[in-house]
Amino acid sequence: MILSCQNISKSFIEHTVLNQVSFHIEDHEKAAIVGINGAGKTTLLRILIGESSPDEGTVTIAKDKTIGYLAQNGTVDNDRTIYEELLSVKQELVDLEHKLRETEHAMKNVSEAALEPLLKRYSDLTHAFETGDGYTYRSELIGVLKGLGFAEDDFQKSIAALSGGQKTRVALGRLLLQKPDLIILDEPTNHLDLNSIAWLETYLMNYKGAVLIVSHDRFFLDRIATRIIELDQGRSTVFQGNYSAYAVKKEQLRTAAWNAYLNQQREIRHQEEVIDKLRSFNREKSIKRAESREKMLDRIEVLDKPSEQRSDMRLTLTPYRTSGNDVLTVEGLSKSFGEQLLFENVSFEIKRGEHVAIIGDNGTGKTTLLKILNNLLPADHGTFRLGTNVEIGYYDQEHHVLHSEKTLFDEISDDYPYLTNTEIRNTLAAFLFTGEEVFKRIGDLSGGERGRVSLAKLMLSEANFLILDEPTNHLDIVSKEILEDALNGYEGTVLYVSHDRYFINRTAHRILDLTAHQFINYIGNYDYYLEKREVQMAALETGVGQSAKGPAATSAPLSENKVDWKAQKEEQARLRKKENDLKKCEAKIEELENRLAEIDAKMSDPAIGTQVLKLQELSGEQEGISKTLEVLYQEWEILAQ
Repeated sequence: MILSCQNISKSFIEHTVLNQVSFHIEDHEKAAIVGINGAGKTTLLRILIGESSPDEGTVTIAKDKTIGYLAQNGTVDNDRTIYEELLSVKQELVDLEHKLRETEHAMKNVSEAALEPLLKRYSDLTHAFETGDGYTYRSELIGVLKGLGFAEDDFQKSIAALSGGQKTRVALGRLLLQKPDLIILDEPTNHLDLNSIAWLETYLMNYKGAVLIVSHDRFFLDRIATRIIELDQGRSTVFQGNYSAYAVKKEQLRTAAWNAYLNQQREIRHQEEVIDKLRSFNREKSIKRAESREKMLDRIEVLDKPSEQRSDMRLTLTPYRTSGNDVLTVEGLSKSFGEQLLFENVSFEIKRGEHVAIIGDNGTGKTTLLKILNNLLPADHGTFRLGTNVEIGYYDQEHHVLHSEKTLFDEISDDYPYLTNTEIRNTLAAFLFTGEEVFKRIGDLSGGERGRVSLAKLMLSEANFLILDEPTNHLDIVSKEILEDALNGYEGTVLYVSHDRYFINRTAHRILDLTAHQFINYIGNYDYYLEKREVQMAALETGVGQSAKGPAATSAPLSENKVDWKAQKEEQARLRKKENDLKKCEAKIEELENRLAEIDAKMSDPAIGTQVLKLQELSGEQEGISKTLEVLYQEWEILAQ
């Protein structure tokens, strides 16, 4: 065992962030911590590495074990180049290499008598150099830099000139080269493109030490994690397996809790009805039996109503009107910045109802393309046109559509002046902004909070063509799932850029891969892209690749792809309908249960107790609702399966 965490608790003022959190990390284990934003994940990591102290509990690190930590914004030395910063990790080997060269030079100019001690020194230095992998450390360093997306031309760049994301990548590379017994990473994929993420996955899977990750990248967690530590309402629960196994188990537990709660509520209502019936007979024996049942009912430990799944943020995307079938046509589009060519002569079409994901390495021009389509940047060459009745809703990853000096309330009210104060507050509440929070300045919000405001405006826009730039950035897993469900239920058209492979898998009908300044078309989700990528790239090299306009190059495989895509869409539609039916059923049950509670309260009101007709009316309604609920409970159980 490398690390043990026992009964860790931490509060800030009166807010408890961590409550009796316990888990341990074994040698060579790959574990992940998951939870919504604000669950205390980063706080826990800081306690583990000693940057913060717990209010209660202990953290134990095994003797002679080393820990390396990468924060979300890793710090590096601005006075060095990228290569020098990573080389500093291997300074001991650099010094050994220098001493070897000095000793070699000295041996050339000494007498035979003085040579023997120099040979001994040279032998010792060589052994130490070989033991420390001295002959491979420079190639290893270069491999790490290239794996993290740095080209050889970047190696001599000053760190001071890098962006925050690039500095974090340098810090990650330095940590990987240190090779501690336990690597702790906080959101390591935030600043990586798809190729770099895939490289990091392979590196960590083959890493001889242990790894503890905080990440919202579910695809990444599926490939890396063998154990999931969930933080929920301050408490920790440990699940064996990767993220998908955790999600299945979590859903099973949630369903079991709901079934137990509903079954108990049915039994309680049944017993209450029997008690009322026995009392209505108004006989000594029946009253005693009623009292006996009441005592039994009082001894029942009533289960709390489980929280609704993904019930925190509410997002519904509904187009105001239907667009024409041809939503977007791009022809011969090119864009460069100085001598840097991003894309050249690209053409593609998007039809109504399609969900199209754009993927590609960092710096290939994905965001630039979206800005051109939103008339925020001009193209160098080529044209694009929107179809009939197309109305764009744009989500900008940098949130330039927001105004930093405005409050949340003003941001919504200025753009949608027809909304009442109550409607504005209700909209913001649906995105977790309540009370005085609606008067916060946009400029004072975190990245995740700005993302939620942008999503709120997107929902209010009622657009029929959504263009989204990295919409899952800064969103926790629960919020991502809410967005995924909203997009899958959306009847309009979607074009988005994303590095979130799990998100792409769940929402994309088609993928455009921006590579070698061109778009390669894949009719399917990310799994389909992985399956067909090598074939497509080989075809591209021979000049017969599939154009982004659609099925033109290889008719037989693409015809088969269309069938697969159609079947996939039909299955997705069936699952969406079933999930919507389940939600409607749960909402109806809650509505009727609330009505029953209102009826009970009214029937207990002394003012109504003397109104025979009113009591009969309420009693009749109560009986009707109870019968309806029985049917709904059965329907819910079938749907929940």
